[in-house]
Amino acid sequence: MPLTPSLLLCPVCRGPLSSVEADRGRSLTCPGGHRYDAARQGYFNLLTGSGTKFAADTAEMVQARVDFLSSGHYQPMAQEVARLVAGAVPDARSVLDAGAGTGYYLGAVTRSLPGTAAVALDISKFALRRAARALPAATCLVWDVWRPLPLADASVDAVVNVFAPRNVPEFRRVLSTNGILMVVTPQPEHLQEIRSLAGMLDIGGEKENRVAAAVKDHFRAEQTSHCEYSMNLSAADIRNVALMGPSARHLDRDLLGNTLAKIPESIPVTASFSLQLFRAA
Repeated sequence: MPLTPSLLLCPVCRGPLSSVEADRGRSLTCPGGHRYDAARQGYFNLLTGSGTKFAADTAEMVQARVDFLSSGHYQPMAQEVARLVAGAVPDARSVLDAGAGTGYYLGAVTRSLPGTAAVALDISKFALRRAARALPAATCLVWDVWRPLPLADASVDAVVNVFAPRNVPEFRRVLSTNGILMVVTPQPEHLQEIRSLAGMLDIGGEKENRVAAAVKDHFRAEQTSHCEYSMNLSAADIRNVALMGPSARHLDRDLLGNTLAKIPESIPVTASFSLQLFRAA
C-alpha cells in the first residue's frame, strides 16, 4: 500500500515528506526543498549531519540473520506476533517496525494485515537492503531510533519492536489514539543449550518487568504471551544465531569454529520469547 499523506516527516525541517517518481528513481521530498533519493537497493537514508554514534549491524551479521531466519527457526514466533498484532488492530492503516532488520517480522505482520502501509526503520543499511528487497511495498528508512522519529504524530496504528531498542516517548507520539506497541524479547531459557557453547551473552530474567516499567507512563499493558518451542539446529545454524546478534561483536571466530566442529548433525535447542502487547494510554 502506498504511503498515506503526511505519514513521513523530513528529518531536517519536520515538514511532510512525499514520494516522487522520476527518471532517476524514487525520491522523498518536502516543501522545504530537502530531497532524499532511494539507494539502488530501494531504501532511503535519512540520517543527516554526523549520522549516529551507535554501531549498526554489519554485513556479516545481516547475512547470518538472513541465513538463520530463512531456515524457518523463528517462524512460529513471527506468526504469533502477526496474529496478535492483527487481532489487536484489525483495521490498521499503517504499521511501523522500529528496528526492522531484514524485514522478516514486518513481512509476517503485513501478510496478516493486507493493504496496510508499512515503514521499516533500522540503523543498518545492510539490513535495510534486505528489507527493501523482501518488502518492495514497504518504505525502508535508515534511521537512529533514539532520535525523533521521522513520522508524524498519531500516524501509525501499530509499532512492532523485536529484539531492538525502544524509544518509548517517540513510539507513543507516532501511534494513533488506540494504537498498539508489540515488544518481543528473549526469555532466559532462549538458546540455553548453546549460549555458553557459542560464547553468547546471557539473558537476564528481568526483561519482561523492565519493558513493562519502561512503557508504563505511556502505555497500558494489554496482553503478555510466551512463545516457546524446540528447534533442531545444525552447526551452521548455531554459528548463524551466534553471529546475527550483539554477541557477534566480541566472539572469537576461531574458537567458535573449533567448538562447532564437534557438534553432531543437529541438536535440540530451546526457543523462548516474551510477546508483550501494550495499548496507547
